[in-house]
Amino acid sequence: MVRITFPPVLQRHLRCPPLELDAPDLRALLDLAFARYEGLRGYLLDDTGALRHHVTIFVDGVVVTDRRRLAQRLPPTARVDVLQALSGG
Repeated sequence: MVRITFPPVLQRHLRCPPLELDAPDLRALLDLAFARYEGLRGYLLDDTGALRHHVTIFVDGVVVTDRRRLAQRLPPTARVDVLQALSGG
């Protein structure tokens, strides 16, 4: 099963503990997570369905570069980490 984790900064606003799900690709995994956690989609995706500029996703430690389609295939034991950039000084 694929494990997806969310940053602590996001969890301050939305309950979204790690999940373990079966999904063939990143888009399918995110859709399953959105079905579980109401409001998560708006934090991660813009109106076109692409990743927001302040969100980065890693699959097994490698940055996802396809930010629009999110079609990256996932091995059955992948680890997906969602990170959110912080700003301020």
